[in-house]
Amino acid sequence: MKNSPMAKLILGVGILILVGLFFMFDLDRYFSLATLKNELDLFRDYYHGNRGLAIGIYMVIYILMTALSLPGAMVLTLAGGAVFGLFVGVVIVSFASTIGATFAFLFSRYMFRDWVQGKFSAKINAVNEGIKREGGSYLFTLRLVPVFPFFIINLVMGLTPISTVRFYLVSQMGMLPGTVVYINAGTQLAKIDTLGGILSPNVLFAFVLLGLFPLIVKKIMGWVKTKKIYAGFSKPQRFDYNLVVIGAGAAGLVSSYIASAVKAKVALIEEHKMGGDCLNTGCVPSKALIASSKILSQAARARDFGLDNAKISFDFARVMDRVHSIVKKVAPHDSVERYTRLGVACIKGRATILSPYEVQVTGVDGDQVLTTKNIIVATGARPMIPQLKGIETVSYLTSDTIWDIRTLPKRLVVLGGGPIGCELAQAFVRLGSKVTLVHRGERIMKKEDPDAAKVVMERFRAEGMDLRLEHGAREIRVNGEEKYLVCDIPNREPGNQDKNQEQNREVLIPFDQILVALGRTPNVSGFGLEALGVTLGPGRNIETNGFLQTNYPNIFCCGDVHGRYQFTHTAAHESWYAAVNALFGSVKKFKVDYSVIPWATYTDPEVARVGINEQEATAAGIDYEMVNYGIEDLDRAMAESQSHGFVKVLTVPGKDKILGVTIVGHHGAEIIAEFVLAMKHGIGLNKILGTIHIYPTMAEANKYAAGLWKKQHAPKRVLAWAEKFHLWMRN
Repeated sequence: MKNSPMAKLILGVGILILVGLFFMFDLDRYFSLATLKNELDLFRDYYHGNRGLAIGIYMVIYILMTALSLPGAMVLTLAGGAVFGLFVGVVIVSFASTIGATFAFLFSRYMFRDWVQGKFSAKINAVNEGIKREGGSYLFTLRLVPVFPFFIINLVMGLTPISTVRFYLVSQMGMLPGTVVYINAGTQLAKIDTLGGILSPNVLFAFVLLGLFPLIVKKIMGWVKTKKIYAGFSKPQRFDYNLVVIGAGAAGLVSSYIASAVKAKVALIEEHKMGGDCLNTGCVPSKALIASSKILSQAARARDFGLDNAKISFDFARVMDRVHSIVKKVAPHDSVERYTRLGVACIKGRATILSPYEVQVTGVDGDQVLTTKNIIVATGARPMIPQLKGIETVSYLTSDTIWDIRTLPKRLVVLGGGPIGCELAQAFVRLGSKVTLVHRGERIMKKEDPDAAKVVMERFRAEGMDLRLEHGAREIRVNGEEKYLVCDIPNREPGNQDKNQEQNREVLIPFDQILVALGRTPNVSGFGLEALGVTLGPGRNIETNGFLQTNYPNIFCCGDVHGRYQFTHTAAHESWYAAVNALFGSVKKFKVDYSVIPWATYTDPEVARVGINEQEATAAGIDYEMVNYGIEDLDRAMAESQSHGFVKVLTVPGKDKILGVTIVGHHGAEIIAEFVLAMKHGIGLNKILGTIHIYPTMAEANKYAAGLWKKQHAPKRVLAWAEKFHLWMRN
């Protein structure tokens, strides 16, 4: 019956009955100050004659009162002091009140937490993170300040991720000072005229100070830690710049642009090319190459469009020339000239962070040292090169260097089945290379929905790509003119699916060129981070807090070097927070919002995603409902002979709130934008269904997916009554 609606209903009804009976029989009259004074001698006599039983009865009543959030706990506490005395009373009440509070906490958690977390998931994430990190301090402060009703604290904390054990221990410690005050007052019961007189303004003020003590200590410790970090560094009296940004990729460009826009004096340092990887070796050149290869794929499918044939001759070198021309065409957007006009001091050279306030630039004109109030590190990432035996014996390619080739590889091995490997493997197979994609896992694109990977793999194989899954690359061998990638693969006995019983066997894959596409590693070396002691994470990324600050509060980082999401659009997104927090953090800081992050892999069909997918929801234990609209039914897709793929939407059970969307299909990266907007602003599938979509478009798939959800949630009882109504009208 765990978390079942019936169990919750039974429990809820039971609690309501108990509370109702309490007020129906006017039991609250027994928990008044006047009753306690009148019956005090009777209570004391019973206690002296039946100590153990009296304590047991008292604790049961106290626990029930607290667990049911009924009024009277204050009078019960006074009674504890009046009957049991100070020491015994404190011990009994401390445990009874905490046990009762924990029952109320567990009731709230069982009945309402899942609903609250699901209903307000987009808004409550920051609260959850704060509770996980500092929930004990918050709870301790609330417990120490009697102006906060304890029964509300019990119920509200049950809706948060704080652990039960932590809640119990902190509550017992936090309520202890108040318990002592009330028990002590109970020992002097004859002098008390009203409950309100127990806590004088001075006592209340003392409790407030005591409650704030943990927070004050935390602030002081933070200040001491900061002073310790900056010890040994001389802070300049004046600064050359408000902000120095290292790296002119997407993150650095946007950071410096924002700083300049708010009239800060900012310097942007770049050792190589403005625009970073995205412009020069990443997004722009890869999409240009994909565009050229797509023309060839459409020509190969001429018969699908009613054409007899469409042969295209081409020179690979000219294709690559076009790629570079596109880069040059986009480059002015990221140029020194443009950013200089915007007010950014663009400096070419290698940056070295000498101190939290000094950056040395080594360029053609020698060295110069810039003093700055704040620093943003936006140095990006580079292709990860594996520790593969023999790799130094060949001129391997990466996503950085593949743009320099002018001869089409006859046999190309692509090592890695992630986004970069998949995009470039498909582009080269369409250009005419014999491509072998080697991947260690059971499927490519491991972060995406398995159904999405399946559709892409089917297309790859249909286009002639050799997919080698479950191939663990071990070494590269060179035998004369021949080069081989040596892989270990499972040698399974027929009918034996037990992977623990597998024996690997060796296979050799010949190649002329090999492209290493195993992901990217952050650029954190060679410019002073190590010497300064900036904290790095296990993935060699720069560790930051929610405000993108490093362990040096005036050194921030954003983009790929941060390592969280290695996308151009997230680099730009983080840059706003890094720049604003660096320049205005002393007044107001903003935590980065990662609640809705979309991305796409530009294979054909494209794979676009926002939010969680099924495998992530299952791994996290998140309940969901799913609708899957097949694009093969979409008119525009059929008209363009692109009728493959799907729109898969995950929603909160019983509601139209969107948890995540995966789109596989033609222009998937464009049509997912509607879902990104919906998730960002809390728009559900009902509103998407009620929005007019132009016919015929690929974006209609979004509306049809919403229609499937609506069909699954049709009000069957209402429709049954409607059918009877129409039958009656016909007769």
